Amino acid sequence: MSEHVLQARGLTRRFGGVVAVREVDLEIGQGERRAVLGPNGAGKSSLFNLLAGADTPTAGSIELFGTDVTALGARQRTRMGLSRTFQTSRLLGGLTVEDNLYLAAIGVSGGRFRLLRGSRDAEARKRAVRVAESVGMTDRLGEPAGELSHGEQRQLEIGLALVAEPRLLLLDEPAAGLSRAERQLLTALLLGLERDVTLLIIEHDMDVALTVAERVTMMYEGAVIVEGTPAEIRSNQRVHDLYLGRAHV
Repeated sequence: MSEHVLQARGLTRRFGGVVAVREVDLEIGQGERRAVLGPNGAGKSSLFNLLAGADTPTAGSIELFGTDVTALGARQRTRMGLSRTFQTSRLLGGLTVEDNLYLAAIGVSGGRFRLLRGSRDAEARKRAVRVAESVGMTDRLGEPAGELSHGEQRQLEIGLALVAEPRLLLLDEPAAGLSRAERQLLTALLLGLERDVTLLIIEHDMDVALTVAERVTMMYEGAVIVEGTPAEIRSNQRVHDLYLGRAHV
């Protein structure tokens, strides 16, 4: 078996005359915490969509857990152990935290919502409660998702992704719109994830990304321009010039 959870080779995506992702090579090992950074338009979200199977590459290949998945869709990759969040909320605002997690658990197990509960439903409820505890939402189980704070909704979205017990978790800007206190809680949550979950995160918040990540991939105009540790990224002059700005030196 491959020692890499994820490998991308020469990954390219064109939209007409625009190259959104340009010949990207990416290798992520088991249990790794990787951040993908870059300014708006760098190609980060387009790369995520390719890795998750939501979009098809124009060129290049993707291996997931040692298997070529280039031609496989998002649902098949999810079944293999990949889970992701999105920039825009996909919560069911009128349902409680527990019910959001419960329905996600039912979906993962291949079941469907029924008025009469069976053993599968009971196990799904137990999984929902376990996941709520893992993301610090035990005291919010009965609250409607639409009444949660923005930070709590982000926590719940991560919980929904964790319901599937993924081997690879892709988080798309989880700190977007959070207050400083909420970002600190999010950082603690991500640092507390078990090592059997490999983490790939797109993030604009440098403090969150460089605290959580062990290795960083920097993108610009669809291409990878530099990779390194958080310390190496902080001290890289090209990163300062293209993204951080002189004020961050």
